[in-house]
Amino acid sequence: MKSKSLLKSFNYAIDGLIYVLRTQRNMRIHFVAAALALTLGLFLKIESWAFVALIFAVSLVVVAELINTAIESTIDLVTTTFDPVAQIAKDVAAGAVLLASINAVLVAYFIFFSRVNPLALGLLERIRQSPAHLTIISLLIVAILVVSAKAWVGGGSFLRGGWPSGHSALAAALFTAIAFISQSPLVATLGLGLALLVFHSRFDAGVHTALEIMSGATLGILVTILIFQVFYTW
Repeated sequence: MKSKSLLKSFNYAIDGLIYVLRTQRNMRIHFVAAALALTLGLFLKIESWAFVALIFAVSLVVVAELINTAIESTIDLVTTTFDPVAQIAKDVAAGAVLLASINAVLVAYFIFFSRVNPLALGLLERIRQSPAHLTIISLLIVAILVVSAKAWVGGGSFLRGGWPSGHSALAAALFTAIAFISQSPLVATLGLGLALLVFHSRFDAGVHTALEIMSGATLGILVTILIFQVFYTW
């Protein structure tokens, strides 16, 4: 009887985790980031202590997000109108997730930066002298392809709605060009951050679906890489 109860407890716990994954976008982001970090750790063959630190940091973020969701669900259950005290409870729980996420980013930085930085610098050194006009050409070609795709599909305008996302395509193309001509991994990372903000704004505003955004971003990245690879003299 005890073993059956224990099994039910595990099932309830797994159901709770699945529920949060299905309903909370941030949890899905955390899981993807965790998978990427652990995969990178395997690829770079980091030490055992680094894996322990990475797993602990990832687990802390996941646990904080689970607690945050539980608190939000409980508050929504017992309150039907706005309550400033309930809002404080939600904000504090969200703050815990934020701190856990910052901790995870710092842990990943200290583990990976010294290993990834030489590789990134070597790549950027080879491509930093790409002609600036290739960036403009890339953006123009991406814009033409976006307009053509939307005309073919028959939905949306160039920069609003429809497949693929024009904003996402141009943002991704610009980020890729920055990565090619920049001498600093930090600059490339900042460019990626700005591109991600564009992607998120289009999705959050309900202008584009995730598929439209990913399609636009993929188009922008691939076209820009192709142009730089073909016309840049190594």
